[in-house]
Amino acid sequence: MHKVLIAIGSNERQGAHIEWASERLSSLLDETVLLSRRLWTPDCKGSGKWYMNRLVAGETMLSCEELSQALKAIEQQCGRTKETVTLDADLLLYDKEKYHQKDWSRPYVQMLLEDISTFFA
Repeated sequence: MHKVLIAIGSNERQGAHIEWASERLSSLLDETVLLSRRLWTPDCKGSGKWYMNRLVAGETMLSCEELSQALKAIEQQCGRTKETVTLDADLLLYDKEKYHQKDWSRPYVQMLLEDISTFFA
């Protein structure tokens, strides 16, 4: 099994899309799935849009490539376009390999990591 951490965010119908994505991700991961709280944050690019964010931690038998492809498919199923981020799903951690390095230092990621810290114990 591979330990994974996934960041999800939405700027359109945020609550509905975050819950939908949480359910989809829970079905991809093993039984031990931890969900952080949902947290509102302003767009880090300054667009004025508000995002709802959550971290999802779990274990999977999927390879890193298979999981990354599944995340992109989930984004597309949710209707993501370049203009409307109905869903952004980024793999932050696969086993001990970190991805999206800039995201790790974002204050909301640090706060949400506290919610699921038992996963990394």
